[in-house]
Amino acid sequence: MIIEKAKKTIKNYGLLTKGDRIVVGVSGGPDSLALLLLLNALRQEMGLELYVAHLDHMLRKDSARDCEFVRRVSERLKLPFYSAQIDIRAISRKGSLEEIARNARLGFLFRVAKEAGAKKIALGHNLDDQAETVLMRLLRGTGLFGLSGILPKRNIAGFTVVRPLVEIRRRDIETYLKKKKIKPRRDISNSRDIYLRNRIRNRLLPLLEKKYNSNIREVLANTAQSAGSDYDFLNRMALRRQKAGSPRIDLRSFLRLHPAMQRLILRRAFAAVKGDTRRLSFSHIREIEDLILNRPQGAVVDLPAGVSVVKKRSLLFYRR
Repeated sequence: MIIEKAKKTIKNYGLLTKGDRIVVGVSGGPDSLALLLLLNALRQEMGLELYVAHLDHMLRKDSARDCEFVRRVSERLKLPFYSAQIDIRAISRKGSLEEIARNARLGFLFRVAKEAGAKKIALGHNLDDQAETVLMRLLRGTGLFGLSGILPKRNIAGFTVVRPLVEIRRRDIETYLKKKKIKPRRDISNSRDIYLRNRIRNRLLPLLEKKYNSNIREVLANTAQSAGSDYDFLNRMALRRQKAGSPRIDLRSFLRLHPAMQRLILRRAFAAVKGDTRRLSFSHIREIEDLILNRPQGAVVDLPAGVSVVKKRSLLFYRR
């Protein structure tokens, strides 16, 4: 039963503690709906306070129906409900539609959490999402952090984002909802091969599962778990050598470090300016390394999102 599996994940990663106030992001789809029902089942046992949050991206004509569906579920469970609308397509000219939608969703959840006085936000990513993410990042090129995939627990902007379903298969979630005779909302765009993730989900993973390894999803999820543990250790080591949130790097001490630690620090400095490391590729890291070792003082390397890195004497600093 997925409740027992989720409780094991919650315990193993320390996702929840008694008395937590949690904002649950609910789209109305199978994963987020199952997450809400699961947390509601644990509400009395763990003394949880739940707040349901739904963001309408206005990407489909019937998206308002999703909002109404989640509202009715919240009312039936007697849980506070928050909703908002953002026309993602109208603002997507400024960048990737997927990235803008993701950032808008997180921003909305952070606002709801602040209003509700909650420190935790629960999202419904599952094991299949994990496998898709790892494979997608492998295809695009990634390092240890990318291989970590979707972390069960992550601190973002002062909030703790938790994913209790991250070790549960999508098919088990579907079975759980059928047994409860609950029909979730469906986003038909997920069945279309528009985005890379959809093509991986609909074509590549089924092929790998059929022709190469019937347990490929679990294998990729296990890879993420292993890489996540290794990355966490390296990240803690990097924290001892670089002030958190600093865009400056002292090259004298930096050059004495192992290359793995150096590259992690280069990525952390980029994140200190941009807010995350999305769009920063391995080729960018290699160019920064060339800047450090071979280029003169005052040389500049331009990075994604309007970020640049400048070399000055024994100092490297990022700016935007």
